[in-house]
Amino acid sequence: MTHYNEELAQLKESLLAMASHAESAVSRALRALVDRNDDLAHQVEADDNILDQFEIEIDDVAIHLLAKAPLATELRLITVAMKISQNLERVGDEAVTISRRSVELNSEPQLKPYVDLPRMATMSLEMLREAITAFVNREPARARAVVPRDQDVDDLNRQLHRELSSYMVERPTTITRCLRLMVISKAIERIADHATNIAEEVVYLYEAKDIRHASIKAP
Repeated sequence: MTHYNEELAQLKESLLAMASHAESAVSRALRALVDRNDDLAHQVEADDNILDQFEIEIDDVAIHLLAKAPLATELRLITVAMKISQNLERVGDEAVTISRRSVELNSEPQLKPYVDLPRMATMSLEMLREAITAFVNREPARARAVVPRDQDVDDLNRQLHRELSSYMVERPTTITRCLRLMVISKAIERIADHATNIAEEVVYLYEAKDIRHASIKAP
């Protein structure tokens, strides 16, 4: 294996490690919410710099590889790797948002059993896992299947927002807690958006087709 190919392999390995860490951050943030565990929430926030460092390292390797005038297929891999890493870093940011709001919620009585939020998080993380697996296994069809699933998470987010809005009208004392839960719900919905972005990049990588904003491009 040439040094160039070793660097490409290193790029993929770093992305996998970063994806694993991003997934773990979201899972721990949700556990901090459900278990009302402030220590775990603070740990998620403290660990966010790990994802930031991954993004910096991946960008450094990618820029170094781009300077070597790669072939078209390799060029796609390198640029897609940078975009995937950017999305994974933002997944980590959403995990931090969930953790911070969880600490605030933990200082007050629990408003309602947390059912919808863990369900949304499970759906979003499954999408993320599928998108990364599609990247590793060179399965654009698998990546394509991730994209429509984003709608299910969007629907749950809207449903929860409607429910919490009703709570606020009927019980004004719950407004602060409802708003914090809305922020968490939106953060989870954005994680699904990032998973969708990654899936679209995987399709581009292996099919050389840009399926982003497909409805806009349709004749």
